[in-house]
Amino acid sequence: MWADGRRGIHFSELYMFSYLQSFQFDDSLIGQEGYSRVVYCNDPDNPEALQLKYRGNYVSTTKYTALNFIPKSLFEQFRRVANIYFLVVACFSFSPLAPYRAGSIVLPLVVVIGATMVKEAVEDWRRRKQDIEANNRTVKVYGKDHTFQETRWKNLRVGDLVRVEKDEFFPADLLLLSSSYDDGICYVETMNLDGETNLKVKRCLEATAALHDDFSKFKAIVKCEDPNEHLYSFIGNFYFGDRHYPLSPHQILLRGSKLRNTDFIYGVVIFCDHDTKVMQNTINPPSKRSKVEKKMDKIVYFLFSVLVLISSIGSVLFGVRTKNDISGERYKRWYLRPDSTTVFFDPRRDSLAAFCHFLTGLMLYGYLIPISLYVSIEVVKVLQTIFINQDKDMYYAVTNKPVRARTSNLNEDLGQVDTILSDKTGTLTCNSMQFVKCSIAGTAYGRGITEVEKTIKIREKNGSPESVEAYFDIEERSGNVTDSIKSIKGFNFRDERIMEGKWINEPCAVVIQNFFRVLAICHTAIPDEDKDSHEISYEAESPDEAAFVIAARELGFEFYERRQTSILLRELDPKAGKKVHREYKLLHILEFSSSRKRMSVIVRNEENQLLLLCKGADSVMFERLSKAGQIFEVETKDHIDRYSAAGLRTMVIAYRLLDEQDYAIWREDFFKAKTSVSADRDTLVDAAADKIERELILLGATAVEDKLQMGVPECVEKLSQAGVKIWVLTGDKMETAVNIGYACRLLREEMCQIVITLDGPDMIALEKQGDKEAIAKAVMASDFAIGQFCFLEHLLLVHGHWSYRRITMMICYFFYKDITFGLTLFWFETYASFSSQPAYNDWCMSFYNVFFTSLPVIALGIFDQDVSASLCLEYPQIYQEGLQFFFSWARILAWMFNGVTSSAIIFFFITSSVIHQAFRRDGQVAGYDVLGVTLYTCVVWTVNCQMALVINYFTWIQHFFIWGSIIFWYIFLVIYGFLPPTLSTTAYRVLVEACASSPLYWLATFFVVVSALIPYFLCKALQIQFFPMYHSKIHRAHLKR
Repeated sequence: MWADGRRGIHFSELYMFSYLQSFQFDDSLIGQEGYSRVVYCNDPDNPEALQLKYRGNYVSTTKYTALNFIPKSLFEQFRRVANIYFLVVACFSFSPLAPYRAGSIVLPLVVVIGATMVKEAVEDWRRRKQDIEANNRTVKVYGKDHTFQETRWKNLRVGDLVRVEKDEFFPADLLLLSSSYDDGICYVETMNLDGETNLKVKRCLEATAALHDDFSKFKAIVKCEDPNEHLYSFIGNFYFGDRHYPLSPHQILLRGSKLRNTDFIYGVVIFCDHDTKVMQNTINPPSKRSKVEKKMDKIVYFLFSVLVLISSIGSVLFGVRTKNDISGERYKRWYLRPDSTTVFFDPRRDSLAAFCHFLTGLMLYGYLIPISLYVSIEVVKVLQTIFINQDKDMYYAVTNKPVRARTSNLNEDLGQVDTILSDKTGTLTCNSMQFVKCSIAGTAYGRGITEVEKTIKIREKNGSPESVEAYFDIEERSGNVTDSIKSIKGFNFRDERIMEGKWINEPCAVVIQNFFRVLAICHTAIPDEDKDSHEISYEAESPDEAAFVIAARELGFEFYERRQTSILLRELDPKAGKKVHREYKLLHILEFSSSRKRMSVIVRNEENQLLLLCKGADSVMFERLSKAGQIFEVETKDHIDRYSAAGLRTMVIAYRLLDEQDYAIWREDFFKAKTSVSADRDTLVDAAADKIERELILLGATAVEDKLQMGVPECVEKLSQAGVKIWVLTGDKMETAVNIGYACRLLREEMCQIVITLDGPDMIALEKQGDKEAIAKAVMASDFAIGQFCFLEHLLLVHGHWSYRRITMMICYFFYKDITFGLTLFWFETYASFSSQPAYNDWCMSFYNVFFTSLPVIALGIFDQDVSASLCLEYPQIYQEGLQFFFSWARILAWMFNGVTSSAIIFFFITSSVIHQAFRRDGQVAGYDVLGVTLYTCVVWTVNCQMALVINYFTWIQHFFIWGSIIFWYIFLVIYGFLPPTLSTTAYRVLVEACASSPLYWLATFFVVVSALIPYFLCKALQIQFFPMYHSKIHRAHLKR
């Protein structure tokens, strides 16, 4: 016998297998379009197989290759409107229309695009490293020497025969041939595909179930559907020997799923690499853009409109002035030689000159559009994602699962969540069931107190949680319930009346005995005995099933071995007063499904009695009771209502003594239905099962608790206070759902309860509409993964709030600083007769967004905090502040207006104080070069000092970037000024020889910068004093402490 007793078990003869998707096979499809795949099993080197040239199993999820990186990445970059604009400007910069040298615009564009491409390359390299790890996993492959040898996943080929062992992932889409169970049953976990924790049962064809170890003579052909994304369908034929067999999803093991509760399986590779169904679902992930990014596009379009507007104004005024240069025979601006000029200043062709000026203006005022905004935001988002992934407050140590942000595109959307849609089981709860109460023969057993019961008592008594805890402590002590009993996973039952074998003294001991026998037998669990401690654990398809078997074991009915057609128990014999071994021959398993809502087994006991043991939902069980079996129905229903109100999941337990003749007739009908190949096979099987699951005798009901995860009530309460609406989906009864809602603080007393009732047919229709494909795709496309529901509190209220505020503040500041800079060019144009003469040196203009103002805003996006993490959690209402204010049009326009005001103050104050008086000690006035440097200095100082006023949380990095950017401007001006005049032009030694030695330069810079910051400072002070925002109130309250 196999080490754990699994060999020799033929579940395929016992299962209905109707819970899997109904399969309707159409043999005529094979060979047609979409159904042309041919697989030579265990013969991948067959000449005909080689001609098919199927993919290998090398998986690549990277976006780029070495060959397409540059063209594809450039295409991605120039999909953005702003980048296209700067590309066009760069092209026109080589023409006479350009107001500056070509290199000064091309270089910043190259830097920005290049930085973004480097970021793309780094992210793609990370994906490549994950691919390398997956491709180099090993699996055992049957080789030409007729032995299994380890090989890497990437070397697998279609047709290879592989052996996958327990807890290993399937390396490709496999056709199941056989398993450690003689009939080829195996259990599969598909959590990575559809998020479901319950195990799925797969079974091979009976023709291959006996294949083990020696495959030297095994050859077969599979003809099936072509690669597609449908996870829950498969059509094909298996040609083995002189026969062919239809294939269905029952025999297909998908890449990404894991083998569980089965020692090993043998399978043949059907689909490799990107042909696998999971990869077919992930080849083209949707491109997701945040709300902020979409709104940012609108702002860019608005600024484009402003750009066109001021260019139009300048060109019209320029055209008028140019046309008036010649009045008859007189030349008004004779020094411009309008009689001998280019087309750009020709008064005889003023319309054409104005149009050329318009094009020049589009280039000159292009600094209104932030060239480095997109790349700065991308850098910030990537770093924000790193901080999110490394947050220890969202690390779940139990499963060694940190939070995972799978995309950096949506960080700021975490701060704008309006509604959360959640499942209950496994999301709000632990999905770890504990047996806590039961009703047997009309008597309620179990002293345990559930979380929901405590919540109900708090609501009834309107008391504090502490007083209620004390009340239950007294109640439990009065019931002689002690905490000295060893904690057992899945079992939290305490009742001295039936524990430790005392159930034999109860009035209905026989009913209690039958009740726990049903729990110990009616299941598909597998016992697993520890070789050292000899303790038995169970591997079950669901946590509920495991809890029932554990409860039976702890109360004296220990299931310890499963054989081919029997189940072995160690149970207490009331007559002998000791444990005895009993064997129950297992004849049929009528498994649970969402439509049947019950499970049954048919067994024969040692007294040769035929028994049907059944457990199921009360909605389908009570109607199946015989008249004689309804003795305890009223009491049991009352207990079920009480258990449901306590938030427990209930299951009715019943049995039936079968007549041999009736069973023989039913078995024949059931076999016909089970082997039917018609489209209504499932209906026939369910109908056959329904015939025998009648005339049941009620034994009682179980009640298991699925505890709420740690921190769920607090998390739900905080999210509700933050204004987030929460919807929870559950299949519980009304009263159960309501009380669990109060327990997790989803519901509150002040809420109005609205009940919408659906009758039976409506509910059945809704169940049939369930789309597993959509659920699976949603799981694989998730953007953030957390280990526990309570981590949502930290993810949204802390990281979401911070990320949203930082990104929006970055964007507003970017537009502010670029408007401040760009409009000084426009004001200067008004002084220069709209001649398209830039106020600044061309390289100074190019480096403004790249070097002198970019790093402080990146530091803002990474480190700034309006409030600390602890305050974000203490005052969740601050989350609403972001939704209402952070990126409103009022705030955006206010920052733009601040930029207009700053630009006007800087320009007009400087021109008034510098132009009309001596600038140098020798009496020389400020020239074009000095004016430009002074204006530029004031702009750099103003926008960086504005950043210092905006920041709430200073680190040394922010200080370094802000003041370092200003210092770097002076360093650049010195170095650049020492270059030959042909290169430095107007910047040639302007700081060293002209500005640095002038007191007026330093005084003007100081007073103008202070003047430009005063409007913002005053507005901020007034707002904090008279119209404080919520975070300001928090700061003020904490300062008073």
